[in-house]
Amino acid sequence: MTLVQKIKAHSSKWMKTKDSSLTNFFWQDGYGAFSVNPSKVDVVVNYIKNQHEHHRKKDFKVEYRGFLKKYKVDYNEDYVWE
Repeated sequence: MTLVQKIKAHSSKWMKTKDSSLTNFFWQDGYGAFSVNPSKVDVVVNYIKNQHEHHRKKDFKVEYRGFLKKYKVDYNEDYVWE
């Protein structure tokens, strides 16, 4: 089992213990992982804190695909919510 598989399995089980509405919670098949320049950690933390408001203005799917294209990351469209 890979590290990501372990993280997804354990976090999925943990999520299900948090609320009865999460009984059917599961992660998608694919995943994305990005590194962050240490000098930009505060920007990322701020983004996470405000992501609900941010995604009212810019759809996450569009933004995610933009990151993939900007950084020339090969990806399988099947795993980008289509």
